[in-house]
Amino acid sequence: MVRHLFPRSFIGLMVLTTLYMTVVVNWIFLQKAFDAVDYTRFTGLSMMLSLPVVLFCLTIMVNSWCSLFAFTRVMMFICILVSGALLYAALSYGVIFDKEMIVNIVQTDQHEAFSYLNFRALAGVLLLGLLPAWFITKCYQSGSWFKKVRVVLKINALSAILLIALILPQYQSFAAVGRNHKELTSYILPFSLYVSGYKYLRDNYVYQPLPFKHLDDSPHLVDGNVPVFTVVVVGETARAQNFSLGGYKRPTNAYTVDDRVQFFPYVESCGTATAVSVPCMFSRLNHDNYSSRAAESQDNVLDIIQRAGSNVTWIDNNSSCKGVCKRIHSIKIEPNVSNELCDGEYCYDEALLAPLRAALAHSPTQSQLIVLHMIGSHGPTYYRRYPSRFKKFLPDCPSSDIQHCSQQQLVNTYDNTILYTDYVLHQVIRELKNVSEGTVNMLYLSDHGESLGEKGLYLHGFPYRFAPEEQTHVPMIYWSNKMQNADFSNCVKMHATQPISHDNLYDTLMGLVQVNSTTYELNHDVFAPCQYSKLAHIGELNEVR
Repeated sequence: MVRHLFPRSFIGLMVLTTLYMTVVVNWIFLQKAFDAVDYTRFTGLSMMLSLPVVLFCLTIMVNSWCSLFAFTRVMMFICILVSGALLYAALSYGVIFDKEMIVNIVQTDQHEAFSYLNFRALAGVLLLGLLPAWFITKCYQSGSWFKKVRVVLKINALSAILLIALILPQYQSFAAVGRNHKELTSYILPFSLYVSGYKYLRDNYVYQPLPFKHLDDSPHLVDGNVPVFTVVVVGETARAQNFSLGGYKRPTNAYTVDDRVQFFPYVESCGTATAVSVPCMFSRLNHDNYSSRAAESQDNVLDIIQRAGSNVTWIDNNSSCKGVCKRIHSIKIEPNVSNELCDGEYCYDEALLAPLRAALAHSPTQSQLIVLHMIGSHGPTYYRRYPSRFKKFLPDCPSSDIQHCSQQQLVNTYDNTILYTDYVLHQVIRELKNVSEGTVNMLYLSDHGESLGEKGLYLHGFPYRFAPEEQTHVPMIYWSNKMQNADFSNCVKMHATQPISHDNLYDTLMGLVQVNSTTYELNHDVFAPCQYSKLAHIGELNEVR
């Protein structure tokens, strides 16, 4: 029956496939493009009518050439299926498939990947991808290859004529929209995925790795006789807007509020995904010049601090350290071992405390830098990030299908994750208070923020240049036994309101651990104004050089 409803020719398959991809798969792109058009001029209406035709022509040209050099039915089936899956992700979470998102997908472990699977997701891919793919390709009856070549040439010739006729008379309007709304191309499915996938493969498998560069061969501790114990807690998906220490109305920081901590309210992340932010924040590179290729080919701040003589340990309760800890001692919290804090797939962040305690006890008289990598507020299964006793804000959203929970349920669940993170930070501070000698510091800093339905966006990973504040504005919390000194405490409080970013972490860690290095830059050390020392003098000399 299906075969009799539509032409079974090659051109019929091309038209049906392209029509579906234009009208259904790319309706988000068309909607955003229509919003970008200037309707105060006559050309605005003309452009609105032209856009779907232009997209149709470009898509059918690509589809026709691709199907010419592959099994036509299989090629179109895969194309529609992939497009449907991408459309579901875009509709559900507001996802854009740029290169950073590809990196995120590739580095996702199986537990995280399966957390996105639910009945609605499967039904969405079935309705938007599998059924249309089966229905449309069922119409096709194969013919000779030479006949297909003639059809492809005719399709491309006609499409080219239409494109010239539509674009040339209103080129200025098209150019203005493209220039002022560069993000629009990221919404064209599935081609944005193909282009981003090509860039990822090129950068990781075609380009040769850069020669590894040691940034400083002879760093050293300023005073090796006085141990410094520093714990850096890398938060996951925590956004500053939901921290009561920063003015949020709910008591999400009920535990650290009495620990004499200092909150930094104006901190920007380096990226909107863990795969970018974590390597970037520990790198000598900054947000403007960061590239994963360059970062992987040189020392990070942990390498320099270890070379200076401090013990450095990375303890991970997340998917991985994203390459940051490959040259230092690292411990992975395994969720499949017998542990009351683990369920076989994930562990609560309290599981970080036992190895932290052991690391502190192992070298009680030698400087240590310990990094705790939390799972924090990782979505979409926020409800699995905290024990039941931390369900303070109710009703929560006990589902991975977060876009179908109410806004209040989603915020409640997310706030519970922040409350639990705060509890773990409080426990870290308690462990550090047991250190009997030397200086102790704790610095908490999230890798990126999170969208909870604002502007129709969920989760994170939006292209940085278009990302909302919820994904880039992150919390930072500092505690030290030096905060008992009123002068130091007041100085930190006074400077805490200065805008900073992940770019400051490299030099701030150098300052906290008291490492003398040619890579240290005084003006990027957050605490330098409050602890003038020999290190600060060295930093000034480095800047003069």
